[in-house]
This record gives sequence, structure tokens and C-alpha cells, in this order.
Amino acid sequence: MAFLLGCEKAAVEFPTKTVFSGISLGVDEGDRIGIVGRNGDGKSTLLRLLAGLVQPDEGRVLTTRGTRVGILGQADALDTAATVKQAILGDMPDYAWAKDNRIKGILAGLVADIPGDRLVGTLSGGQRRRVDLARLLVGEWDVLMLDEPTNHLDIRAITWLAGYLKTMWRKGQGSLLVVTHDRWFLDEVCLSMWEVHHGKVEPFEGGFSAYIMQRVERERLANLAEQKRQNQLRRELAWLSRGARARATKPKFHVAAAQALIADVPPLRDELALKRMAMARLGKDVVELKGVTEAFDGHKVLDDVSWIIGPGDRYGIVGGNGVGKTTLLRVIQGALAPTAGRVKIGKTVRFAVLSQHLDELTALGDDRVRQVISRYSRRTMLDGKEMTPAQVLEKLGFTKVDLNEPVCDLSGGQKRRLALMLILLDEPNVLILDEPGNDLDTDMLAAVEDVLDGWPGTLLLVTHDRYLMERVTDHQFAIVDGKVRHLPRGVEEYLELAAAREVAGAVPPGFTDAEERAAGAVADEAAALTATAGAVPAAPKLSGGEQRQLRKLMASNEKKADTLRGRIAAKQEEMAAADPSDYLALGKIQEEITQMEDQIEELELEWLEAAEKLGE
Repeated sequence: MAFLLGCEKAAVEFPTKTVFSGISLGVDEGDRIGIVGRNGDGKSTLLRLLAGLVQPDEGRVLTTRGTRVGILGQADALDTAATVKQAILGDMPDYAWAKDNRIKGILAGLVADIPGDRLVGTLSGGQRRRVDLARLLVGEWDVLMLDEPTNHLDIRAITWLAGYLKTMWRKGQGSLLVVTHDRWFLDEVCLSMWEVHHGKVEPFEGGFSAYIMQRVERERLANLAEQKRQNQLRRELAWLSRGARARATKPKFHVAAAQALIADVPPLRDELALKRMAMARLGKDVVELKGVTEAFDGHKVLDDVSWIIGPGDRYGIVGGNGVGKTTLLRVIQGALAPTAGRVKIGKTVRFAVLSQHLDELTALGDDRVRQVISRYSRRTMLDGKEMTPAQVLEKLGFTKVDLNEPVCDLSGGQKRRLALMLILLDEPNVLILDEPGNDLDTDMLAAVEDVLDGWPGTLLLVTHDRYLMERVTDHQFAIVDGKVRHLPRGVEEYLELAAAREVAGAVPPGFTDAEERAAGAVADEAAALTATAGAVPAAPKLSGGEQRQLRKLMASNEKKADTLRGRIAAKQEEMAAADPSDYLALGKIQEEITQMEDQIEELELEWLEAAEKLGE
């Protein structure tokens, strides 16, 4: 594969810290790389370094002549006086794009609800984000770099974007680098991962699930001191391997290997025990909505909604932007009286809300974290144990150094975790979380999930993070036409409902006049393009003999791979018992292990090819 860009012994230093020290890496054609790491470790800086927007203090950045690089930053540089159409298409004449199904599909997928003649300055932050993303995708690039592309996108738009990126280039062409905390998105579009930490970049093969597996295994074999972090990752892996996605998409031997790794990991939540504790704190009645209707300016946001929320229920609420999720939450809390119907709230209910904007921290000003937690003497119950405020903070990823930081100087992710801790210490029994994953990196998301797993109460969650939604809630509901609809099959069912209701490929108003829309009526073709984005072609029909041969090959490869794994384990034990100063012997053992790992990789590729031919 052709080299496109990279860096050699590059170092980047800021006045207060060294971000990178002597990193060397490259991006080839066909790469699909997800970039993860803790907040502040340099993920965005790495993108800007490779794009040539940040100059290294040492080393150099290499780019193949003629390589076109497009980058989406966390903040846009859109002209507030321009129209949406001008911001996305620039000076491109209508005839140049009116028959381009690719561009029309982008408009339909990202800005279908934004008129093209609206001024950028009048848009919300989320709308500006989608306009900026559409502007970038309309261009033609050899390397595409996206920094938090899913911010402000709803679940439907995130799913569309993943499908588009998977079909944007032909196989083996173009390169994609993505910085995001959305773990479902990483698994969907990425073939490899880079972990940024402590001034270096460590590569991993496979998507986010494979990255978690490799990271846990490496930490286990190296017997690292970070035991708490390892246990957290193993709990994450437990959900990955037990979930529907792992069963549906991972080869059998991968799942078997994962199950062996997590054999001693307890279930994420003891649902029965949590419900018992919730009933003890809440009684039988929590919230009941009967025939609730809420309308604004004659438009019904909620239409005759009847819904019972019981003790210990863990519900996720999904829906597009503006469909009424926040309105529903306000009605449930009793903060908004419905136009019709009634809301019955249990006498023992104590609500706590984690808002998107963290207004609850404003009053703390420049108080230090240590001062804030010292005001709380009470302990809280998590995972069946009593915990002090300091222990809860530690569980949420705070270090001793962080305790001395003023609240106003904390990062967005730290503020969100602090706000969650303060809420838990107030001992609510109904917890409402509105986009709790904002500003959190993947490690901190796992820490928050770990805390929520052991929280004994009723949980209502609104988020566009599909992974987080399915991870911490037991049932999902969607707001559709003002109704609250249960989703037995989860988020996937909601996406099917949304797709069935949309006219995909329709050009938003304000992009073309009436005659151009009539003359260039290619929306049907764009709809077909959008509907099939990311679709897997049906496997060709095989004869009975061919099917038997392929299944025989798969079974044989599984056995061979298991045998090789046994040999690798034996070699690893041999290495552990060897003289650590005998570098020649250790090197020879490691070489043998590497050869066996390469053989396993070849067997897995054959297994996958056979499975694809069988359509499994």
C-alpha cells in the first residue's frame, strides 16, 4: 500500500508540557484509524501535526506530493454572513452538483432539516457542526481527518455518517483518521487503532473491541501495577463479548478467547439485587404518566402519552433533535405541567438531574476540588458498598493532583464527573442524565459506566452515544410522533423506524430553485445510494459441496488456531521462567511466538473469507 503521510522522530512541546517525544508513524492508502486516549494527551494535536497545521519542535512531517488532506476540527471557521448553501458548496454552480448523487446524498444525510438560504450566523451549535461536516465531505480527499465528528449528531445521523465513510472510497483507497469517544462509531468504521498516551502513540490492530482485548491482554502479561485500570477494562470487555454485537459479528474463536479472558469477571449488574434496593428506597410507585399531552404553538410534542416508570428501571430515551426528549424529562420531574393528562410522582421520589451545561457547578467558582468534597460527610452506596466522597472521585478517575485543582480550571470531562459525584452524594433515587458522555474520553466513559452499574435506583438516560445507551440501560424507548414507543430490539429498531419514515436523498429547501429541482430530479437515485450505504452484498449461492468444504475449512482453522494459542501460552511460560539476562534465548522464544501469532492471523483471515462466502 502506498504511503500518504506520516512523521519521523517528531516532538511537540507546549510551554507547560511535552505532548509528543520522538514519535514515528505513517498513514498508508486504505488505512482506517481510530485515535483514542485520555483528554489532554494530544489526540487533536496529533491530527493537526499530521495535517501540517502544527510544526514539530524536532523531527519532521512527511507527505507524499499531491496528497489532498481534509480535516474537521472541533471548532469551525464558517463565515457567519454566508448562507448554508454557500458554506457547504462555495461557488460551485448548481449544474455542477445537481446531478451528483454523492453530494445530494450528503445534503440529505446531514442537513435535510436546514434550509440552504439560512444564514450560518443564525444556526445552533449542532446545526453549524453538521454544516461544517457536510462542507468537508463534499470535497474530494486522499486523507480525511475527523476530530469528534459525532458531536451534536443524533443517532440516525451518526449511523448515516458511519455508512458513508465505509463506502466513501473503494477498498484499499483513501485514508481515514478519526478522533472520537463514540465507541460504537470506532468499531463500525475503523480497522486499526492508535492509543495516545504519555507522549507516544501505540498502534493496535482491529477496531475498538479488538483494541480493548489486546490492551487487556498486554497489561495482564506485563503484570502492570495499574490493576484498577485493568479491572475496569476487563469489565468493559465483559460487556463487549456478552453483547449482541459481539455474538453477531465476531468469529467464534474470537468470542471463545474473550470468554476465557473474562471467565472470572462477574456480571456487570445484579439486576435483581439492584431492584430490591431500589424498592427499599422508592417503594412501589415512582412516576406514572396518564394521557399526557404537551403542545407548543399548536404543535403537539407529546401526544396522549401513558408510561409507567418503576423502581430500579433503567430506561434509555432516543429520538432526533427537537422531538421532545427534554420536554418529556421536564414533565416526568414535575417541572412542566402538561397541557392535558396528569403525572403521578411517588411520595418518596428524589430527582437528580445531570444537565448538558453543568450549571450546578457555576456556584463553586474557584473552590478547589478538595474543599468541595470536604463539605460532604455522608457516604453513598455503590455496588453494594459504602463509599466516601474521595473514594467515589477515585472511582471516577480523579488523582491526588486533581484534588488541588480549582473547579473553574477543570477540563470539561473532569467537571462532568465531579457533577455526577455531587449528585450521587445527595442520594437521589431517580437519576436523570442528559448527554453524560459529553467531554469524556473512552477510559473515563468506562469509569462512569462502572459507577452507574452499581447505582441502586431508577435511571433515565438521554444520549446520542449508542454504545453508552446500550451499555448502561436495560430497555430503550423512542419518541415517535409524540408517542413513547418501546424498542424491544434497542437502537437498531429505532434506526429502522426512522429510515422507514424518511424520504432519503431529498435536497433541503433553499439549495435549488423550483425549475432546477424539477430538471435535476435525481433524488431517487441519491435515496438508493443513501439506503444502500454500508450494505453488505448478498453472498453468491453455493452448492452443497462448496458449503461443506467451507465449513470444514472454518472448523479446521478454529482447531489449528486453538492449538497455536496453546503453544504460545507454553512459550510465554517458558519465557517467564527463563533467565532474564539471557537475551539470545528470550529473543528466540519471542521470535517463535511472533511466527505463531502470524499463523493465527492467516487462519483467521481464511476463516473470515469463508464466513463471508457462506453469508454468515
